[in-house]
Amino acid sequence: MKRIDFENGTVTGNILGAALPMLVAQILSLLYNIVDRVYIARIPEVGTAALGAVGLCFPLVVIITAFANLFGSGGAPLFSIYRGKKKEQEAGRIMNTSFSMVCCSAVVLMMIGLLFARPLLILFGASESALVYAYPYMMIYLIGTLPSMVAVGMNPFINAQGYSTIGMFSVAIGAIANLLLDPLFIFVLNFGVRGAAIATVLSQSLSAVFVLFFLTGRAELRVHFLKKEEISECIGYAKNIVSLGTSGFIMQLTNSLVSICCNNVLSVTGGDIYISVMTIVSSVRQLVETPIYAMNEGASPILSYNYGARRPARVRKAGVIMASMILGYTAVMWSVIILAPHALIRIFSSDEVLMKDAVIALKQYFAAFIFMDLQYIGQTVFKSLNKKKQAIFFSLLRKVFIVVPLTYLMPYALHMGTRGVFLAEPVSNVIGGSFCFITMLSTILPELKRMENSAK
Repeated sequence: MKRIDFENGTVTGNILGAALPMLVAQILSLLYNIVDRVYIARIPEVGTAALGAVGLCFPLVVIITAFANLFGSGGAPLFSIYRGKKKEQEAGRIMNTSFSMVCCSAVVLMMIGLLFARPLLILFGASESALVYAYPYMMIYLIGTLPSMVAVGMNPFINAQGYSTIGMFSVAIGAIANLLLDPLFIFVLNFGVRGAAIATVLSQSLSAVFVLFFLTGRAELRVHFLKKEEISECIGYAKNIVSLGTSGFIMQLTNSLVSICCNNVLSVTGGDIYISVMTIVSSVRQLVETPIYAMNEGASPILSYNYGARRPARVRKAGVIMASMILGYTAVMWSVIILAPHALIRIFSSDEVLMKDAVIALKQYFAAFIFMDLQYIGQTVFKSLNKKKQAIFFSLLRKVFIVVPLTYLMPYALHMGTRGVFLAEPVSNVIGGSFCFITMLSTILPELKRMENSAK
């Protein structure tokens, strides 16, 4: 079982060793939702309507994922920092605390979701006709909240121990199962939209079983649910996990908020057809952002471990390599989006009426895509180095204070209609991304310089 050596390996080798399996894992994880959308869009006669309706479930799905990452992505950098300090016992307690919070929050979220799914979907912009497809999909999906959150929330602790290939397999198992089960339940058994949800729940359960099998039996630091006598001594760890994970949590939660706002405005200014257009645009974004997320997550444990070990040169080099990889990839994908949008849209729908509006919307939405990288790079560095305040602030800035107001201002006050909804994103990318990146450079680089000087 090959493990990445954060202590002695080259920085480039460590990042590539972690990022490449992570990239494969993230691409495979897209199959959970994207395969659903591809098959749902091709259900005879009702495909386009069903696709838009399932798109209305995304905010609730994102909220569930956000809570998993609050405890998983919040705990993993702290876990790596303590391992860098050679404090293995404390690192183990952090992982166990994260696991316990993931499980407890999953049960609470599932109960709330099952009780309030219908009013929440209406709040998200679902019409009576859309509820026919969205409500049954959401109710079945909610049953799988616990395995979904365990699979997402605990996988970072596999990667943080250097077993990125194992982390990749945990995602691959579920993704391949979903790929095989979707056509079976949707078309062969004729369950339609319900079949897509059933396939997703079963696939996520397989991933969760694999993650727990490794972390409880094969990993160097093994996970267990907190015992009663351990709870009091782990309250401090819980606070640190939540405070560090809050930045990523806010980013995902505000993504959900933006989706709700966009769907509400689009339902008024463009009708149900534009809900389907936004579903496709969001799907393309998820597709092209996945490698960026993999590069960030691949670099994060290297940044955290070496920061904890007080090795500023390796921290700086890891940041440069991560930024170079992300910017290079984005330049290529940005060109594809602008020059060949039809190819990306056809992955999700072959409806020619939808195609016409989706091409225009896609180009508008991604007009300043490369500036979004600056936000991701800055956020990853802040989170990995335990800079909670900066990470939280910039999570709120771009989405809550820029995108949401513009989503209403541009369509209504500036009379831009649906165009204003899609153009709010690039405006926020330029402002929020630039501010985040500049702040990161002006605060982190001097700190690393001081750390370097103190070691001489």
